[in-house]
Amino acid sequence: MKNKDALSNPDGIDGMESQQESKKIKTACLRLLTRRDHSRKEIQDKLAVKGYGRSQVSAVIDELAQESWQDDIRYAESYARVRSQKGFGPVRIAYELRQQGIGQGAVDKIVQATTEDWMNVLERVYTKKYPESVAIDGSERARRIRFLLQRGFSSAMINILFK
Repeated sequence: MKNKDALSNPDGIDGMESQQESKKIKTACLRLLTRRDHSRKEIQDKLAVKGYGRSQVSAVIDELAQESWQDDIRYAESYARVRSQKGFGPVRIAYELRQQGIGQGAVDKIVQATTEDWMNVLERVYTKKYPESVAIDGSERARRIRFLLQRGFSSAMINILFK
């Protein structure tokens, strides 16, 4: 009687299918990465939707990371730079990066290194939204503070701005 592996895999077909699957995954990953950088989690999520297994995708991403095609730090630096230029603050950028699978230590370093002076970004966002400098009442002040908080600036930074 033949063993079970010999019956289910007489010519190593599963191994060939696995290699073909890995090639398909690698092609899909490279297609994503040639457009822009993606985080590891982002790639895994996109390929999971297409029906690829997480373990195979993870192995392919590891290979691509060794070849410098995929790098979470490079992705996070680029993402933080773009978001700060669009007027988002450090709190929101850090939150978004953590949601995309970037580690807390890396997030802290990147947010600090992205913009040396977050107060300049805060002032730029505030003056763009509210160009006129008129006296404001309590409800208007609260509305403006909520806007800045939603943009990702800390309460301490906002208090400094209003003083």
